[in-house]
Amino acid sequence: MVDVTAKAVTHRTARAHAFVKMSPRVLTAVRKLENPKGDPLEVARIAGISAAKRTSEWIPLCHPLPLTHIDVHPTVCKNGVEIRTQVTASAQTGVEMEALVAAAAAALTVYDMCKALDKSIEIAELHLVEKTGGKSGDYRRNSGRPNKKKVQGIRRSAKR
Repeated sequence: MVDVTAKAVTHRTARAHAFVKMSPRVLTAVRKLENPKGDPLEVARIAGISAAKRTSEWIPLCHPLPLTHIDVHPTVCKNGVEIRTQVTASAQTGVEMEALVAAAAAALTVYDMCKALDKSIEIAELHLVEKTGGKSGDYRRNSGRPNKKKVQGIRRSAKR
């Protein structure tokens, strides 16, 4: 584990995202609460909150943090369930992993709750959206597509 003893305690936040792709038939069942296991959105919300609180048990080198707020929002969309998380703490290290673990656990829970209806459900787009605070400063994910020049540049340098 990295030594954070000398780091200042600062207010830190992180937001993460995941997407659970599913068929229209499964989405209809989720919307109508006709799922054999119950409401996957509410169970996913609780699972995400619980997972964020236990991140240091999931990820071996993460510090246990005194989290002050955890928010997990699963929302039914056109072709799946979007999961947005936000985690806050005043600590010596960031809460990015807590936000990501919350999103991952919520997505896995949606899968678990709906797998009886369709096992081809896919979890995608797990990523950090934003983080604030700390020595490294703020970060916000660029939501656009990669710049073609950058992608081409990467390919050229990889061929050398």
